Amino acid sequence: MSRDPKDPLSAEIDAALEGVDLQNLDPRSEAAAGAKPAAKSKSKPSNVRPGTIAGVTGDDVFVELGPRMQGVCSLKEFDEKPAVGATFEFTLHGREDELWILSRKEVLALAAWDEVEAGSLVKARISGQNTGGLEAKVGPMSAFLPASQVALRHEENLAQFIGQTLTCQVLEVDRDRKRILLSRRAILEKEREDAVKESLGRLSAGQQIKGKVTRVESFGGFVDLGGGIEGLVHVSQISRRRIEDAKSALAPGQEVQAVITEIKDGGKRIGLSMKALEPDPWDTASSRYAPDSVISGKVTRLADFGAFVEVEPGLEGLLHVSAMAKDRVRRPGDYVKVGETITVRVAAIEASKRRISLSRLDPRGAVLGSEEAVEASVIDEALQKNAAVPAKTNLGNLFKKALGDKKS
Repeated sequence: MSRDPKDPLSAEIDAALEGVDLQNLDPRSEAAAGAKPAAKSKSKPSNVRPGTIAGVTGDDVFVELGPRMQGVCSLKEFDEKPAVGATFEFTLHGREDELWILSRKEVLALAAWDEVEAGSLVKARISGQNTGGLEAKVGPMSAFLPASQVALRHEENLAQFIGQTLTCQVLEVDRDRKRILLSRRAILEKEREDAVKESLGRLSAGQQIKGKVTRVESFGGFVDLGGGIEGLVHVSQISRRRIEDAKSALAPGQEVQAVITEIKDGGKRIGLSMKALEPDPWDTASSRYAPDSVISGKVTRLADFGAFVEVEPGLEGLLHVSAMAKDRVRRPGDYVKVGETITVRVAAIEASKRRISLSRLDPRGAVLGSEEAVEASVIDEALQKNAAVPAKTNLGNLFKKALGDKKS
């Protein structure tokens, strides 16, 4: 197999192999001693056993391995339901309830060293380390595992792998020189991809999940959902209360609960909402904020057409420029400031549309809290108290008297 010199991986491998003689990695090798190549070996791993299918129950395939030796293998490891009496090879993976736990994955995937080709999966015994990576043996052939291909991320301590047997993918085979180049990272990436697909199969929009925050940006927090999957809680989905920067509400390592809002691009984009688990204040807003009631709220943001006022976490109303003052308002910032707590009147509420219209003017058009508004309230009070006054009573004098009593 020839490598494209423009391929980034080829450049990595060439750099790692600089000054490395793969034919002499093992001083005991036949190539180093000038001996003729050995005959091809047909040896198999010691844990491989032939077995005969005894029966299939549900997802379990029962196998006769020999006298008084039975095992069980998952039906998922067969392309189709095996026939009773058919024989296959299995690897042994311990015992449970007097049955050997069997697998066909390695038997199907691992090629004998003399059948190795690019793309094959092999068992590589790590025998040493050099500046470019790890030295290994695949059967009687020397092999090399570049440092960049050992793990998913850069691994500082390569010496920890010496003496281990690793499953690797063959990148290149040079039979004339008895040379093999390996990658363990390719195997790990495939396992991670399979794990992600399996985990995604258990997730759906609307599902409630738990996770741990891995990192936080101003626009939101990334949450580890397990199985190599991350979701994003956008800043607008953290809480019912308005949050401008996610870093003020989330921290790495924090455990959170959320609802999955969407799964896109095959799981590459998973949207989460924490606020979906909080009570929605709009559900009861109509019963708590009657028209003409006077309340207080905090100005959260300004726009050319008015100001948004938070009357409680998750519930904002709009104070339009036409309702800010008696005179024409050109710049809302001249009348209210972000962060300021102001008194407003509920002009109208439409909970079904999630709208509250606010005003700084009373029903008569006077600014709330102004002397004009106070006098108007006194007049209203006087009218109510004297609803039954004789028709000849001078109302002008009555109002003057009422206002005089109020001021004294």
